[in-house]
Amino acid sequence: MKPVTTSLLARAVCAALALAVPACSGGGRAGAAVASSDGDGTPAVRIMVGGLDKQIYLPVTLARELGFYQAQGLDVRFSDEPDGVEAETAMISGQVDAVVGFYDHTVDLRSKGRSTESVVQLLRAPGEVEMVRTDEAGSVKSPADFGGRHLGVTGLGSSTNFLTQYLEEKNGVEAGSAASVAVGAGSTFVAAMQNKQIDAGMTTEPTVSLLERKKLARPLIDMRTAAGAKAALGGTYPASCLYLTTGYVRNNPEVVQKLVNVYVETLKWIQAHSAAQIADKMPAAYYAGVGKAVYTKALQNEKGMYSPDGLMPADGPETVYKVLSAFDPTVKGHTVDLSKTYTNDFVNNAR
Repeated sequence: MKPVTTSLLARAVCAALALAVPACSGGGRAGAAVASSDGDGTPAVRIMVGGLDKQIYLPVTLARELGFYQAQGLDVRFSDEPDGVEAETAMISGQVDAVVGFYDHTVDLRSKGRSTESVVQLLRAPGEVEMVRTDEAGSVKSPADFGGRHLGVTGLGSSTNFLTQYLEEKNGVEAGSAASVAVGAGSTFVAAMQNKQIDAGMTTEPTVSLLERKKLARPLIDMRTAAGAKAALGGTYPASCLYLTTGYVRNNPEVVQKLVNVYVETLKWIQAHSAAQIADKMPAAYYAGVGKAVYTKALQNEKGMYSPDGLMPADGPETVYKVLSAFDPTVKGHTVDLSKTYTNDFVNNAR
Protein backbone atom coordinates (compact mmCIF):
# COMPACT_ATOMS: atom_id res chain seq x y z
CA MET A 1 0.00 0.00 0.00
CA LYS A 2 1.34 3.41 -0.93
CA PRO A 3 2.06 5.99 1.80
CA VAL A 4 -0.20 9.02 1.84
CA THR A 5 0.71 12.65 2.26
CA THR A 6 -1.23 15.55 3.68
CA SER A 7 -1.20 19.20 2.83
CA LEU A 8 0.37 21.85 5.02
CA LEU A 9 -3.17 22.86 5.97
CA ALA A 10 -3.89 19.37 7.24
CA ARG A 11 -0.69 19.44 9.29
CA ALA A 12 -1.72 22.74 10.80
CA VAL A 13 -5.19 21.46 11.67
CA CYS A 14 -3.71 18.37 13.30
CA ALA A 15 -1.33 20.51 15.36
CA ALA A 16 -4.16 22.84 16.38
CA LEU A 17 -6.34 19.95 17.51
CA ALA A 18 -3.54 17.96 19.15
CA LEU A 19 -4.61 18.90 22.65
CA ALA A 20 -8.03 17.41 22.01
CA VAL A 21 -7.12 14.53 19.68
CA PRO A 22 -4.58 12.06 21.13
CA ALA A 23 -3.63 10.71 17.70
CA CYS A 24 -1.97 14.03 16.88
CA SER A 25 0.14 14.12 20.04
CA GLY A 26 3.51 12.57 20.64
CA GLY A 27 2.24 9.96 23.05
CA GLY A 28 3.74 9.31 26.48
CA ARG A 29 5.13 11.93 28.84
CA ALA A 30 7.38 13.43 26.18
CA GLY A 31 4.39 14.34 24.04
CA ALA A 32 3.49 17.29 26.27
CA ALA A 33 7.01 18.22 27.32
CA VAL A 34 7.97 21.85 27.74
CA ALA A 35 11.64 22.78 27.75
CA SER A 36 13.08 23.42 31.20
CA SER A 37 15.66 26.09 31.92
CA ASP A 38 18.57 26.61 34.23
CA GLY A 39 18.85 29.41 36.78
CA ASP A 40 19.54 32.15 34.23
CA GLY A 41 16.62 31.21 31.97
CA THR A 42 18.71 29.46 29.30
CA PRO A 43 16.63 26.66 27.74
CA ALA A 44 17.95 23.26 28.84
CA VAL A 45 17.55 20.51 26.26
CA ARG A 46 18.38 16.85 26.84
CA ILE A 47 19.54 15.12 23.68
CA MET A 48 20.51 11.47 23.36
CA VAL A 49 22.86 10.57 20.51
CA GLY A 50 23.31 7.12 19.01
CA GLY A 51 27.11 7.23 19.39
CA LEU A 52 28.72 10.64 19.84
CA ASP A 53 32.11 9.56 18.50
CA LYS A 54 30.72 8.20 15.21
CA GLN A 55 31.38 10.31 12.15
CA ILE A 56 27.72 9.96 11.14
CA TYR A 57 26.90 12.10 14.21
CA LEU A 58 29.92 14.40 13.92
CA PRO A 59 27.83 17.62 13.51
CA VAL A 60 26.56 17.26 17.08
CA THR A 61 30.00 17.54 18.68
CA LEU A 62 31.39 19.87 16.03
CA ALA A 63 28.62 22.36 16.82
CA ARG A 64 29.66 22.31 20.46
CA GLU A 65 33.35 22.77 19.66
CA LEU A 66 32.47 25.73 17.40
CA GLY A 67 30.40 27.35 20.16
CA PHE A 68 27.16 27.30 18.16
CA TYR A 69 24.88 26.06 20.97
CA GLN A 70 26.12 28.79 23.26
CA ALA A 71 25.69 31.40 20.53
CA GLN A 72 22.01 30.42 20.28
CA GLY A 73 21.58 30.67 24.05
CA LEU A 74 21.04 26.94 24.56
CA ASP A 75 22.08 24.67 27.40
CA VAL A 76 22.29 21.30 25.64
CA ARG A 77 22.94 18.24 27.77
CA PHE A 78 24.04 15.18 25.84
CA SER A 79 23.84 11.52 26.70
CA ASP A 80 25.42 8.78 24.62
CA GLU A 81 23.69 5.55 23.64
CA PRO A 82 25.24 3.55 20.78
CA ASP A 83 21.96 1.69 20.17
CA GLY A 84 19.48 3.91 18.32
CA VAL A 85 16.42 1.97 19.46
CA GLU A 86 17.36 2.63 23.11
CA ALA A 87 17.61 6.36 22.38
CA GLU A 88 14.19 6.26 20.76
CA THR A 89 12.73 4.54 23.83
CA ALA A 90 14.33 7.09 26.15
CA MET A 91 12.70 9.96 24.26
CA ILE A 92 9.24 8.36 24.13
CA SER A 93 9.39 7.72 27.88
CA GLY A 94 10.39 11.33 28.58
CA GLN A 95 13.92 10.64 29.82
CA VAL A 96 15.31 12.92 27.10
CA ASP A 97 13.77 15.65 24.94
CA ALA A 98 15.27 14.75 21.58
CA VAL A 99 17.33 12.20 19.72
CA VAL A 100 20.01 12.53 17.08
CA GLY A 101 19.54 9.27 15.24
CA PHE A 102 18.33 7.85 11.93
CA TYR A 103 15.21 9.22 10.27
CA ASP A 104 13.86 5.69 9.71
CA HIS A 105 12.90 5.56 13.40
CA THR A 106 10.27 8.26 12.84
CA VAL A 107 8.65 6.18 10.09
CA ASP A 108 8.74 3.03 12.22
CA LEU A 109 7.30 4.92 15.21
CA ARG A 110 4.54 6.50 13.10
CA SER A 111 3.47 3.00 11.98
CA LYS A 112 3.15 2.11 15.68
CA GLY A 113 0.97 5.12 16.45
CA ARG A 114 3.75 7.32 17.86
CA SER A 115 4.01 10.86 16.53
CA THR A 116 7.62 11.95 16.12
CA GLU A 117 9.26 14.05 13.45
CA SER A 118 12.65 14.96 12.04
CA VAL A 119 13.26 18.72 12.08
CA VAL A 120 16.67 18.83 10.36
CA GLN A 121 18.54 16.24 8.28
CA LEU A 122 22.25 15.87 9.00
CA LEU A 123 23.02 13.08 6.52
CA ARG A 124 21.76 12.31 3.02
CA ALA A 125 23.37 8.83 3.06
CA PRO A 126 23.59 6.27 5.90
CA GLY A 127 27.40 6.28 6.21
CA GLU A 128 27.11 2.57 7.05
CA VAL A 129 29.32 -0.21 5.73
CA GLU A 130 28.59 -3.93 5.81
CA MET A 131 31.92 -5.46 6.79
CA VAL A 132 32.71 -9.14 6.26
CA ARG A 133 35.27 -10.88 8.44
CA THR A 134 38.51 -11.35 6.53
CA ASP A 135 38.56 -15.14 6.88
CA GLU A 136 34.97 -15.29 5.58
CA ALA A 137 35.47 -12.95 2.62
CA GLY A 138 35.91 -15.86 0.20
CA SER A 139 32.51 -17.36 1.04
CA VAL A 140 30.46 -14.23 1.82
CA LYS A 141 30.64 -12.31 -1.44
CA SER A 142 27.24 -10.59 -1.31
CA PRO A 143 24.21 -10.35 0.98
CA ALA A 144 22.84 -13.38 -0.84
CA ASP A 145 25.36 -15.39 1.21
CA PHE A 146 24.01 -14.20 4.58
CA GLY A 147 21.93 -17.33 5.19
CA GLY A 148 23.13 -19.19 8.27
CA ARG A 149 25.47 -16.34 9.23
CA HIS A 150 25.75 -14.25 12.38
CA LEU A 151 25.41 -10.59 11.42
CA GLY A 152 26.48 -7.80 13.74
CA VAL A 153 24.21 -4.81 14.38
CA THR A 154 24.36 -2.11 17.03
CA GLY A 155 21.12 -3.33 18.59
CA LEU A 156 17.97 -5.25 17.72
CA GLY A 157 15.52 -2.72 16.30
CA SER A 158 18.32 -0.30 15.45
CA SER A 159 18.81 1.30 12.03
CA THR A 160 21.70 -1.09 11.33
CA ASN A 161 19.28 -3.92 12.06
CA PHE A 162 16.70 -2.36 9.70
CA LEU A 163 19.22 -2.03 6.87
CA THR A 164 20.65 -5.51 7.40
CA GLN A 165 17.19 -7.07 7.28
CA TYR A 166 16.44 -5.18 4.08
CA LEU A 167 19.65 -6.42 2.43
CA GLU A 168 18.68 -9.97 3.37
CA GLU A 169 15.18 -9.65 1.93
CA LYS A 170 16.35 -7.87 -1.22
CA ASN A 171 18.91 -10.59 -1.92
CA GLY A 172 16.60 -13.54 -1.41
CA VAL A 173 17.81 -14.70 2.00
CA GLU A 174 15.13 -16.75 3.72
CA ALA A 175 13.60 -14.90 6.67
CA GLY A 176 15.10 -16.06 9.95
CA SER A 177 18.00 -17.96 8.37
CA ALA A 178 20.50 -15.27 9.35
CA ALA A 179 20.94 -14.22 12.98
CA SER A 180 21.19 -10.57 13.94
CA VAL A 181 23.59 -10.16 16.87
CA ALA A 182 23.63 -6.97 18.95
CA VAL A 183 27.30 -6.04 19.35
CA GLY A 184 27.17 -2.27 19.74
CA ALA A 185 29.74 -0.11 17.99
CA GLY A 186 33.37 0.86 18.28
CA SER A 187 35.48 -1.39 20.50
CA THR A 188 32.66 -3.89 21.15
CA PHE A 189 32.05 -4.31 17.42
CA VAL A 190 35.78 -4.82 16.80
CA ALA A 191 35.93 -7.38 19.61
CA ALA A 192 32.99 -9.28 18.11
CA MET A 193 34.87 -9.55 14.82
CA GLN A 194 38.12 -10.47 16.53
CA ASN A 195 36.47 -13.18 18.65
CA LYS A 196 34.50 -14.50 15.65
CA GLN A 197 31.14 -13.83 17.30
CA ILE A 198 29.94 -12.43 13.98
CA ASP A 199 30.70 -13.31 10.36
CA ALA A 200 29.79 -9.87 9.03
CA GLY A 201 28.30 -6.71 10.43
CA MET A 202 27.20 -3.16 9.77
CA THR A 203 29.11 -0.24 11.28
CA THR A 204 30.41 3.26 10.59
CA GLU A 205 33.58 5.31 10.66
CA PRO A 206 35.96 5.35 12.40
CA THR A 207 35.24 1.67 13.24
CA VAL A 208 35.39 0.74 9.53
CA SER A 209 38.94 2.10 9.23
CA LEU A 210 40.01 0.42 12.46
CA LEU A 211 38.76 -2.97 11.22
CA GLU A 212 40.63 -2.51 7.95
CA ARG A 213 43.80 -1.39 9.68
CA LYS A 214 43.71 -4.48 11.92
CA LYS A 215 42.89 -6.62 8.84
CA LEU A 216 39.89 -8.04 10.69
CA ALA A 217 37.27 -7.27 8.03
CA ARG A 218 36.70 -5.94 4.53
CA PRO A 219 33.91 -3.76 3.09
CA LEU A 220 31.12 -5.69 1.37
CA ILE A 221 28.39 -3.05 0.96
CA ASP A 222 29.51 0.59 1.18
CA MET A 223 26.87 3.24 1.91
CA ARG A 224 29.22 6.05 2.86
CA THR A 225 28.19 8.01 -0.24
CA ALA A 226 24.81 8.91 -1.74
CA ALA A 227 25.70 6.86 -4.84
CA GLY A 228 26.60 3.82 -2.73
CA ALA A 229 23.37 4.10 -0.77
CA LYS A 230 21.29 4.36 -3.95
CA ALA A 231 22.99 1.26 -5.37
CA ALA A 232 22.28 -0.75 -2.22
CA LEU A 233 18.86 0.62 -1.27
CA GLY A 234 17.37 1.86 -4.52
CA GLY A 235 17.15 5.55 -3.65
CA THR A 236 18.25 8.39 -1.41
CA TYR A 237 18.29 7.22 2.20
CA PRO A 238 18.28 10.17 4.63
CA ALA A 239 19.93 9.02 7.82
CA SER A 240 21.08 11.04 10.85
CA CYS A 241 18.69 13.76 11.90
CA LEU A 242 17.38 15.57 14.95
CA TYR A 243 13.98 14.13 15.82
CA LEU A 244 11.54 14.88 18.62
CA THR A 245 7.98 14.07 19.59
CA THR A 246 5.42 16.17 17.79
CA GLY A 247 4.19 17.32 21.20
CA TYR A 248 7.60 18.72 22.11
CA VAL A 249 7.90 20.48 18.74
CA ARG A 250 4.45 22.02 19.16
CA ASN A 251 5.10 23.20 22.72
CA ASN A 252 8.68 24.45 22.21
CA PRO A 253 8.96 25.96 18.71
CA GLU A 254 11.50 28.60 19.79
CA VAL A 255 13.83 25.99 21.29
CA VAL A 256 13.48 23.71 18.26
CA GLN A 257 14.24 26.65 15.94
CA LYS A 258 17.41 27.46 17.88
CA LEU A 259 18.56 23.83 17.65
CA VAL A 260 17.91 23.76 13.92
CA ASN A 261 19.76 27.06 13.53
CA VAL A 262 22.76 25.39 15.19
CA TYR A 263 22.78 22.39 12.89
CA VAL A 264 22.16 24.31 9.67
CA GLU A 265 25.08 26.57 10.54
CA THR A 266 27.22 23.53 11.34
CA LEU A 267 26.36 21.83 8.04
CA LYS A 268 27.34 24.98 6.16
CA TRP A 269 30.61 25.10 8.10
CA ILE A 270 31.35 21.50 7.10
CA GLN A 271 30.78 22.33 3.44
CA ALA A 272 33.18 25.26 3.65
CA HIS A 273 36.06 23.42 5.35
CA SER A 274 38.33 20.49 4.56
CA ALA A 275 38.31 17.13 6.33
CA ALA A 276 41.61 18.11 8.00
CA GLN A 277 40.13 21.36 9.30
CA ILE A 278 37.10 19.51 10.63
CA ALA A 279 39.25 16.86 12.31
CA ASP A 280 41.27 19.63 14.00
CA LYS A 281 38.11 20.72 15.79
CA MET A 282 37.15 17.27 17.08
CA PRO A 283 38.17 15.93 20.53
CA ALA A 284 41.34 13.83 20.37
CA ALA A 285 39.53 10.95 22.08
CA TYR A 286 37.34 10.56 19.00
CA TYR A 287 40.25 9.39 16.85
CA ALA A 288 42.55 7.92 19.50
CA GLY A 289 41.80 4.36 18.40
CA VAL A 290 42.68 4.86 14.73
CA GLY A 291 44.97 7.88 14.73
CA LYS A 292 44.19 11.34 13.43
CA ALA A 293 45.52 10.67 9.91
CA VAL A 294 43.25 7.64 9.40
CA TYR A 295 40.30 9.51 10.95
CA THR A 296 40.85 12.44 8.60
CA LYS A 297 41.15 10.24 5.53
CA ALA A 298 37.94 8.41 6.43
CA LEU A 299 36.18 11.74 6.89
CA GLN A 300 37.48 12.99 3.56
CA ASN A 301 36.16 9.88 1.79
CA GLU A 302 32.65 10.25 3.21
CA LYS A 303 32.34 14.01 3.64
CA GLY A 304 29.73 14.05 0.86
CA MET A 305 27.26 12.18 3.09
CA TYR A 306 26.58 15.35 5.10
CA SER A 307 23.56 17.34 4.01
CA PRO A 308 24.55 20.72 2.56
CA ASP A 309 21.43 22.45 3.86
CA GLY A 310 19.53 20.29 6.40
CA LEU A 311 16.50 19.78 4.15
CA MET A 312 14.81 16.42 3.73
CA PRO A 313 15.68 15.01 0.25
CA ALA A 314 12.54 14.90 -1.89
CA ASP A 315 12.75 11.15 -2.53
CA GLY A 316 14.08 10.25 0.92
CA PRO A 317 10.90 9.39 2.85
CA GLU A 318 9.64 7.13 0.05
CA THR A 319 12.92 5.20 -0.02
CA VAL A 320 12.87 4.69 3.74
CA TYR A 321 9.24 3.57 3.60
CA LYS A 322 10.09 1.09 0.85
CA VAL A 323 13.02 -0.33 2.80
CA LEU A 324 11.03 -0.76 6.02
CA SER A 325 8.04 -2.19 4.14
CA ALA A 326 10.21 -5.04 2.93
CA PHE A 327 10.50 -6.65 6.37
CA ASP A 328 8.94 -4.57 9.18
CA PRO A 329 5.49 -6.05 9.97
CA THR A 330 4.24 -2.79 11.50
CA VAL A 331 5.05 -0.92 8.27
CA LYS A 332 4.49 -3.57 5.60
CA GLY A 333 1.03 -3.30 4.08
CA HIS A 334 0.13 -0.32 6.26
CA THR A 335 -0.48 3.30 5.32
CA VAL A 336 2.08 5.67 6.85
CA ASP A 337 1.57 9.40 6.46
CA LEU A 338 5.14 10.33 5.59
CA SER A 339 4.38 14.07 5.67
CA LYS A 340 4.07 13.81 9.45
CA THR A 341 7.43 12.12 9.95
CA TYR A 342 9.45 15.26 9.10
CA THR A 343 9.18 18.98 8.56
CA ASN A 344 11.34 21.41 6.58
CA ASP A 345 9.73 24.45 8.20
CA PHE A 346 12.47 25.06 10.78
CA VAL A 347 15.27 24.63 8.23
CA ASN A 348 13.56 27.07 5.91
CA ASN A 349 13.36 29.57 8.77
CA ALA A 350 16.96 29.00 9.94
CA ARG A 351 19.18 32.05 10.18
